[in-house]
Amino acid sequence: MQMFPDLAPLILTAKLAALTTVILLLLGTPVAWWLANSRSRFKPVIEAIVALPIVLPPTVLGFYLLVILSPQGAIGSWWVEVTGQSLTFSFSGLVIASVIYSFPFVVQPIQGAFETVGRNMIETAYTLGARPLDAFFTVAVPLAKRGFLTGTVLGFAHTLGEFGVVLMVGGNIPGETRVVSIAIYDHVESLEYAQAHVMSGILLAVAFLTILFMYIVNARHKARI
Repeated sequence: MQMFPDLAPLILTAKLAALTTVILLLLGTPVAWWLANSRSRFKPVIEAIVALPIVLPPTVLGFYLLVILSPQGAIGSWWVEVTGQSLTFSFSGLVIASVIYSFPFVVQPIQGAFETVGRNMIETAYTLGARPLDAFFTVAVPLAKRGFLTGTVLGFAHTLGEFGVVLMVGGNIPGETRVVSIAIYDHVESLEYAQAHVMSGILLAVAFLTILFMYIVNARHKARI
């Protein structure tokens, strides 16, 4: 019986979580900024859409993503025409699914941090001659750094533990879509509990240490205030 875990799912999961988190920060930051400052009557609708993956069963979200990203779907057919490859059962499909699934876990903490900053600091920067982008990057972002830290950690940790969505969209292809959560499921189905224990323990330790890091940093920040 092989006790040492297969590293391929671990490496693939880390790659997926890291790439997903970077994309989430790039896409989620402007959305969070708009939600924090908008007075549009459509704001509650957008907030509800952003938060939907939190309450929607992963299999339901995975099913609709499978339909949309399939070669016959609205997005999947276009992708096939451009690249000649299918989004479903591919790493690219996993990235898209992971971004959508973890979107609220990044957007909401950053939105809350931007709301705490408020408009007064930004307007003060404007009166001092700062342009909107300058005020955003030199005032809003530094003051909202705790929100960025929380969003980064939650987005990364949430992606690590994905199962239903990645299974529906990516399947179980070794080296391509077989992430840790699916590998653990395979070991349990095969009654290989020793391997499942090892991989589960690694995932548990990484998730715990990641969240612990966030709480330690936030606690030190509070102590300095």
